[in-house]
Amino acid sequence: MLKGRTAVITGSTSGIGAGIARALAAQGADIVLNGFGEAAAIETFRAALAAEFGVRVLYHGADLARADHCAALVREAETALGRLDILVNNAGIQHVARVEDFPPERWDAVLAVNLSSVFHTIRAALPGMRARGWGRLINVASVHGLVASAEKAAYVAAKHGVVGLTKVVALENAESPVTCNAICPGWVLTPLVEAQIATRAADEGIPLAQAERELLLEKQPSGRFTTVEQLGGLAAFLCSEAAANITGAALPADGGWLAR
Repeated sequence: MLKGRTAVITGSTSGIGAGIARALAAQGADIVLNGFGEAAAIETFRAALAAEFGVRVLYHGADLARADHCAALVREAETALGRLDILVNNAGIQHVARVEDFPPERWDAVLAVNLSSVFHTIRAALPGMRARGWGRLINVASVHGLVASAEKAAYVAAKHGVVGLTKVVALENAESPVTCNAICPGWVLTPLVEAQIATRAADEGIPLAQAERELLLEKQPSGRFTTVEQLGGLAAFLCSEAAANITGAALPADGGWLAR
């Protein structure tokens, strides 16, 4: 379905981003990976993805807290692979604290990576997409882009911003073949969530399994984590012809979280 297309996925060396990279590669897209981690592990993943699906896979170590790095990531795809058709903004960081205790430097860092980088990469990618007459902009927001939870001021503010930015970009490009949508996962068992479960277990003196179950059932009625494979499938759908007239949407994958 995506043979001949090129996709950049930020934060794709693990977790949700890696799942989306795998799903798009399975559809034939060439891939530019981005994210932090051990160089050897990243290279193993890059090479395995290329070998399994017979696509070109590059890695770019852009620091998404920097606007110039965001632009360089887009340029690398266009220069090394000839084009950029699909941009998935997935990179994210987290800090948990009450507002009065929230360190200003952590606020700045979360907003830079989770929100500002989305603006900078889209800004760099749009001219080429419009010139080529096709593009898919997919922003991995969160259910926290639509509702709030305590002690996540920066994350919630950033993800609400991502949903708003998604709508603006969709409206500005509504008459073109470039769509912009947001995916809004609930709980996904990523390293970020695993850390929250471990902290909860330690703070409450309960087993990890109990902390995980309680975390899920507080918000996610299904009692099951959304999987990275499911999110990869949703991203692939948004790149398909069936989704050509879906734009400006914030699509929850949250096990019923927002249905309460």
